[in-house]
Amino acid sequence: MELTNFNKDRSKARRKPSVDLNTMMYGKVPPQAKDLEEAVLGAIMLEKSAFDTVIEILKPECFYVDANQRIYRAMLSLQQKNQPIDILTVVEELRSKEELEMIGGPYYVTRLTNSVVSSANIDAHSRIILQKFIQRELIRISGEIISESYEDSTDVFDLLDVAESKLFEITNNHLRKNFDSIDSVLVKTVQRIEDMRNRTEDITGVPSGFVSLDKVTYGWQPSDLVILAARPAVGKTAFALNLVRNAALNPRKPTPVAFFSLEMSSAQLVQRILSAESEIMLEKISRGKMEEHEMKQLYAKGIQKLAQAPIYIDDTAALNVFELRAKARRLKNKHNIGLIIIDYLQLMSGGGGKGQNREQEISTISRNLKTLAKELMVPIIALSQLSRAVETRKDGNKMPQLSDLRESGAIEQDADMVMFIYRPEYYDIAQNEMGESNKGETHIRIAKHRNGSLETIKLRALLHIQKFQEFEEDDFGGLVSQGGTGNWKPVPPEGGAADGGGAKLFIQAGSKMNDMPFGDDDDAPF
Repeated sequence: MELTNFNKDRSKARRKPSVDLNTMMYGKVPPQAKDLEEAVLGAIMLEKSAFDTVIEILKPECFYVDANQRIYRAMLSLQQKNQPIDILTVVEELRSKEELEMIGGPYYVTRLTNSVVSSANIDAHSRIILQKFIQRELIRISGEIISESYEDSTDVFDLLDVAESKLFEITNNHLRKNFDSIDSVLVKTVQRIEDMRNRTEDITGVPSGFVSLDKVTYGWQPSDLVILAARPAVGKTAFALNLVRNAALNPRKPTPVAFFSLEMSSAQLVQRILSAESEIMLEKISRGKMEEHEMKQLYAKGIQKLAQAPIYIDDTAALNVFELRAKARRLKNKHNIGLIIIDYLQLMSGGGGKGQNREQEISTISRNLKTLAKELMVPIIALSQLSRAVETRKDGNKMPQLSDLRESGAIEQDADMVMFIYRPEYYDIAQNEMGESNKGETHIRIAKHRNGSLETIKLRALLHIQKFQEFEEDDFGGLVSQGGTGNWKPVPPEGGAADGGGAKLFIQAGSKMNDMPFGDDDDAPF
């Protein structure tokens, strides 16, 4: 009896399917809207104005059916030729491309117009098609990320950057911002004007820390792309690091700053900031040759203050613009950074196709940096090299010009502000026209300013301690007084910080270009 029951149980087990029949019959199908695709294409051929609506929403790859993709490309081709779009012209365009038979012949094109009466709902239909396409893209990207995640050789941080870049690409390419009516913009503009009127100070952006410069710029403005250019060893990095510490250690309102260094290691950068903050020679700090009192000064005036500074350093070498964008977006979300500085632009890669030349790549980088500044609503300061045309200029005038920007004219086009650093002593000019010493004299020339005037600001460079100060006209040849001038002020002593609130100095370690104290191509202490 027991044997009989056992055999019956085995028989039932054999008859039970191993896979659910519903799963076999109804497998997962990619999100799609074939009927709406046909309706949209049919409406375009029926009404002339329909294509203007669709072209702002859909691209050929948004269509799921291959035939519909080919038809939409044919429509785009006709539109570029300023030809009408209807059944006859579309059929002829497909025939000229030898794709007519691939899509099912003239009958298929004709059938599309039978599936729609008018283009009244074409906007809604197009957006549904776009939603289905985005769903398919998310499935594709997720599948690739899952596959890469199983690989032992995968760098998880690189994978995060790739995932974030691909997701941002979908948003950037397919979710466009609609028009704003002027009445809605007026409300925001008037509110901003009222806010500025009620301010007690003139600076509306991130302060540079230099009164003379802030009088012209009113601080670094949100969404602006600022290019800071100079010849090698003039002081680009030193000046940029002064901007970093002046913003992050501002006694009134500290601003979190992200510094992307493609040339120097994070340790080198921190040494320079410590030198400026503690006023101890950089050479002594980098070689560790300091007296006991200097070590105490380094801790008291430098390390303790910088430990509370909201400064975030990334020293990844050969960073491409897509990786930078992903990292900047994460820093904005996590630490609400208010300023981004990149050192320097020519060391970045565009991450584009292999067919691009260097000028096209730099153009891509500058456009993406401007887009990033607008997206995050933060100022971006990008350091840039100048060409050797400055050195070979025959008239003896070595002051940089916009045409001296290296490798691309797109830099000056995309930038809201272009500043040049010029030091006469760099060209062995030891005296000014009055016969007075101009040691340390530095000119910050604003050559392009989309929202303000063009000025030349005088500062004094103390590169042995990596510091810039306001220039005193009556102090030729001498150092500026210990307390500084203008609006540069020492940070309050220990215990007098604004909030003591736990903002720390974070360093993201990446690939190092070198481990020497000073870069070969940038500003040395002497």
